[in-house]
Amino acid sequence: MNDQITHRAFFGDGEHAFTLTDPMIAELERLTGTGFGALAFRVMRHEFHLSDLVEIIRLGLIGAGTHPEEAARMVDTYAHNRPVSEILPLALDVLIARVGVQDEQEQPA
Repeated sequence: MNDQITHRAFFGDGEHAFTLTDPMIAELERLTGTGFGALAFRVMRHEFHLSDLVEIIRLGLIGAGTHPEEAARMVDTYAHNRPVSEILPLALDVLIARVGVQDEQEQPA
């Protein structure tokens, strides 16, 4: 797992790692019918489908090493039927970790 593309955050029952590895991005593209860059911009512009957010979280968990059945259970429990305001920030942070966007303070001079 590459720490540069891993996001760690509290989700549901504790702290978890989320990594959109290349295979998870391929699956995300297949599920959403959208290329990764277009999907990332769509989420950043708040033009997402709700299922986009759930799949970003689920696949991020799997990419970081969570068993697929456990990842499905977690999103069923902690992402479905929840306010979008709870899951959007996490999905966005997972995407941003993979895109590699740096805070202005962290950018090299």
